[in-house]
Amino acid sequence: MSHLVTVEELGTELSVGAPVRLLDVRWRLNEPEGRPAYLGSHIPGAVYVDLERELSRPGHPEEGRYPLPDPVQLEQAARRWGISDGDRVVVYDDNDGVAAARAWWLLRGHGVHVRLLDGGFPAWLHSGNRLARGDHISTSGDATLSASSLRTISIDEVANAVRPGFLVDVRAPQQYRGQVSGLEAVAGHIPGAINIPTVTHIDSRGRLLSPDRIRETLRSHGLEPSTPVIVYCNNGIASAHSTLAFESAGYQPQLYAGGWSQWSSSPGRPIAIGRTPADVIVAA
Repeated sequence: MSHLVTVEELGTELSVGAPVRLLDVRWRLNEPEGRPAYLGSHIPGAVYVDLERELSRPGHPEEGRYPLPDPVQLEQAARRWGISDGDRVVVYDDNDGVAAARAWWLLRGHGVHVRLLDGGFPAWLHSGNRLARGDHISTSGDATLSASSLRTISIDEVANAVRPGFLVDVRAPQQYRGQVSGLEAVAGHIPGAINIPTVTHIDSRGRLLSPDRIRETLRSHGLEPSTPVIVYCNNGIASAHSTLAFESAGYQPQLYAGGWSQWSSSPGRPIAIGRTPADVIVAA
């Protein structure tokens, strides 16, 4: 099953009345509240999803910035969005699919048939398809989420010096190198991590590159589909998009959801600065 759906495919499904649930997951780190944009214009029938309140849970700082929701919380949210057992779900945003991928990753990991709209809301706009304004509230669904099959990994497992395979930091190069810290107090990367930014896998129109192109990039860094891989970002959001890219190319990565926000706030964790996996270790 493809992880993606094109605007043309979605338009056809909606035109024939296919049972598709649409989730609008607009969110950006500098504009975390996407509801105003959603109210102004969205795909007809789409329900707004609050990433920070529904795809995350309140947590302690040492857990990272956006801890994963517990299964009961996620199931209750899915029912609020109108999802019932057997429904097909499409998620989208207006930022290259990065936020929507968090919803894709979580829902798929609990047995939901979910796809990400390739190119997102901008692609829908450019296609000339119909738009809706205001809030859309669906009738509550009855979805029962399956036990989690999410491939996650803990901070202590990431810290294991003999971990097999590759640790991939998917943040921007300036964050990886320690040139900027973003929202975290400390800059740098986890020692041993290589840098393959999430945007590497996205074209100029916000669409995911082909599996062959993604595989070519990953192999240029020494990663083969059979290679054990762990991906992380600042907060478990961009890394979900990289997971989507990796899986489309035949890889099976684990996701370190705590990310740099957890690692950098955990006392005693070593930190590397520079262009390579372990240029300069600045703390231990």
